[in-house]
Amino acid sequence: MNSEQFQSSLQEKGIILTEKQLDQFEQYYATLVEWNEKMNLTAITEKADVYLKHFYDSITAAFYYDFTKPFHLCDVGAGAGFPSIPLKIVFPQLEVTIVDSLNKRISFLNHLADVLKLENVHFVHDRAETFGVNQHYRESFDVVTARAVARMSVLTELCLPLSKVGGHFIAMKAAHAKDELEMGQKAISTLGGKVEEVFTFTLPLEGSERTILLIKKEKQTPKKYPRKPGTPGKAPIE
Repeated sequence: MNSEQFQSSLQEKGIILTEKQLDQFEQYYATLVEWNEKMNLTAITEKADVYLKHFYDSITAAFYYDFTKPFHLCDVGAGAGFPSIPLKIVFPQLEVTIVDSLNKRISFLNHLADVLKLENVHFVHDRAETFGVNQHYRESFDVVTARAVARMSVLTELCLPLSKVGGHFIAMKAAHAKDELEMGQKAISTLGGKVEEVFTFTLPLEGSERTILLIKKEKQTPKKYPRKPGTPGKAPIE
């Protein structure tokens, strides 16, 4: 997907990019490739692949949820900034907080925010498990996103405690999401969530399957969750 196809594919979904936004995506790509030579941010570096599998794929969340309002989004384990930084470029009124366990990725994101001149973005070096029990952040976000970080039963324990009651957790998954969802149902209900909708679609041009799970936070998460770092992965709620 080249930048023209990127622009026209988003236009088909009702998202019109300005010249400034197109420039920001170009700068994002250049910065990502430059820093990727120093640290492992992504295995995907071909420009056409980055535009499709990182930039466009990140924005697909906005096809199924209204990102046009101002709200506070938390992105868990965003790595090189996906999906939250592409969403922030397209919807600049968003306030974005990214939590990631690797400090060098936080360094990259701070630099990237400077290059792209992004405002109202915050980067926190922490494990999701300890971030989720921090009273400053717990149950304070309107929307929590995560993209292919872990399987649903684990991911739910990392993300749902951060969402405020009435807010949403948006999980962005590749294939096999339905199986993961079945295994994750217990975790979702235990942590105060309910599956609102499931959207499955294919990426343009190459046709790989994607699924977006929209989970509503209906009640407070019990205080004992998330458990200590490493525990959700070793002993998931299933």
